Amino acid sequence: MRKTLLIILFFGSLGASAQSSRTITVDEAIRLGIENSKALKVSQSRIDEAVSRFNQAKDRALPTASASYAFSHANFLSGKFELPGSTNEPLDLPSKADAFIGTLSVQETIFAGNKLKYAKESTDLLTSIARLDADKQKDNIAYNIITACYNLYKVEQSQKVVEQNLQAVDQQIKQAQQFFSQGLVTKNDVLRFQLQKNNIQLTGVDLETNKKIVNYNLDILLGLPENTELEIKEFGFPATSPAALVSLIDTALNNREEIKDYVLRSQLAETNIKTVKADLMPTLSATGSMYYINPTGKFVPKANTFLAPVSVGATLAWSIDRLWTNKHKVSEAQIQKNEAEIGKGITTDNVKTEVNQDYQNFTRSVERIKILENSIQQAAENDRILESKYRNNIASVTDRIDAQTQLFQSQINLELAKADAGLAWYTLRKSTGTIKQR
Repeated sequence: MRKTLLIILFFGSLGASAQSSRTITVDEAIRLGIENSKALKVSQSRIDEAVSRFNQAKDRALPTASASYAFSHANFLSGKFELPGSTNEPLDLPSKADAFIGTLSVQETIFAGNKLKYAKESTDLLTSIARLDADKQKDNIAYNIITACYNLYKVEQSQKVVEQNLQAVDQQIKQAQQFFSQGLVTKNDVLRFQLQKNNIQLTGVDLETNKKIVNYNLDILLGLPENTELEIKEFGFPATSPAALVSLIDTALNNREEIKDYVLRSQLAETNIKTVKADLMPTLSATGSMYYINPTGKFVPKANTFLAPVSVGATLAWSIDRLWTNKHKVSEAQIQKNEAEIGKGITTDNVKTEVNQDYQNFTRSVERIKILENSIQQAAENDRILESKYRNNIASVTDRIDAQTQLFQSQINLELAKADAGLAWYTLRKSTGTIKQR
């Protein structure tokens, strides 16, 4: 019974730790990463907070109202009251008195120098800035996911090349062993091929370790179970050449969130200047009030035993001290606007530099692929020639291994170059602000 239980627990633990596999596209990976990003959830909270502040600013334009209803009870310690200097008889006072007093007041600001209007504009701009920050965060997340996908792709393609070369080396080892049995080569030649196989296997071990690390990190980014083994398919590569550099720079200047952010911050600073200046203006407000006075002490009085006056008025107020206390606030707001304009200029220059660099890197990546494709053809031809010479005992085992190693390295370099070119394409799209556009 105990043995059976141990067997069940053993196989159960194997099932629990078994990896699950999943094949996804780059687009699906981006969608999962954005949906499960904790950083984006924080950004969304900031957007919600900004929207709430905007709604509060709109609420401040509504009329204010207050209502109260009070009951008072008074006890008179003296039953008589005599006015000073009066010759009349003292007044008889009751021992106690009760009263109900109610008020209802409504106030509406008619003019306040457009401060409420500017407050709504400011909070609206802050909401837009928060949304831009979230969009920039999405771009960064999308690019990080794309980079991780390409890193995984590079490892997988390198593993395929390693596997192909292991098969080729195994054939060389068998051939060398046959030659050795025939006395055509030495034992050292066979050992050199075996050593080459060991080196390729070591490369395969390193690649497998890197694949596990990249796969694990990608699982975390996508919000998937950490034991999910991913396979990426449908890697994108531009079917046509990118637009001219000038056109790409114009696209970046129109799309990059950083530039839009500074535009909004400049508008926000301008609104703050208007707000400070509006604070110099007088305010005009209208008030309507109604009072209810019931001295009978009864909650529901009889007719003609209570008072209910209604008053309507207007108030014009002007804090004249703002004329000399606000001048430095205007200067501060103007400085903030100048800083936003300077920041926009610096960011514009940085964006242009970034687009140019990414464009040149992509162009170089494409050229590298062409060169490496030629080098593979040359390495393959060289490998074929030396294999023939080795078979005919013309070339040494060192020359044979060197030729095969060069072909092996050229094949890996080509796969890495293709992946780098694809990533360079996405990097160029990120710098132009179009990384999420498909």
